[in-house]
Amino acid sequence: MRVFVTGRSGFIGHWLAPTLEARGHEVRVAIEGSDAVVHLANIAHTSASAADLQRVNVDGTRQQAERAAAAGVRKFVYLSSVKAAAPDDAYGRAKLAAEQALAHISGLDVVVLRPPLVYGPGVKANFLALMRAVSRGWLLPFASIENRRSLLYVGNLCDAIVHCLEIPRAAGRTYFLSDGRAVSTPELCRALGNALGRSARLVPFPPPWLELLGGDRARRLTRSLEIDDGAIRQELGWRPPYTFEEGLRMTAEWYRGRGS
Repeated sequence: MRVFVTGRSGFIGHWLAPTLEARGHEVRVAIEGSDAVVHLANIAHTSASAADLQRVNVDGTRQQAERAAAAGVRKFVYLSSVKAAAPDDAYGRAKLAAEQALAHISGLDVVVLRPPLVYGPGVKANFLALMRAVSRGWLLPFASIENRRSLLYVGNLCDAIVHCLEIPRAAGRTYFLSDGRAVSTPELCRALGNALGRSARLVPFPPPWLELLGGDRARRLTRSLEIDDGAIRQELGWRPPYTFEEGLRMTAEWYRGRGS
């Protein structure tokens, strides 16, 4: 299959291209002559303005799909977000609006994927900051948090994308993705510590106080966001090729080697 990938230079695109090639697909540099498009090129952070999110994530996605349909592309895989399921901010609302825009474009078999936080070698933002804190032995006030959050290793995401490209019955479906079982924030910190070869230093602190002091950023650590990814497992037979522990280990290896 000839696949055009938008956002190929980004975190996920960096891993998707070799995954496609390893499965025997050709990664195209132009949309003309392609059989499928994987659209990754969206603003991936929640601090962007509503206007920029509308311009890039909504209008840009619709325009890319229209170009694909005009070029005779049949399949279009859109990387949305779990936040589109119940939007509570401008980012989530833009992701949902993009999904809705895609539903009105004729001639395309659209597959929508809704991942949670994606981590792996090359990860940035909050996950990288948490790795740095654990690695440096900082005291982390997370011991009292009792939540459940789903995560997704980038290798598992790329495998799911290719799976959806290869299986025709994925067309028209929306799928949630995850590594499997959800983990609490303290569990994540301890697992990161194990992967990094040092103990996470967790101390108790009331979660409501954390939210009061840290706002939205703290709520991402204190609240639950657990995903049911049963649909893609049952309908397409997809299973994550990497366990949560394997994903963390490879991410930790990348983190330790960044300075070399």
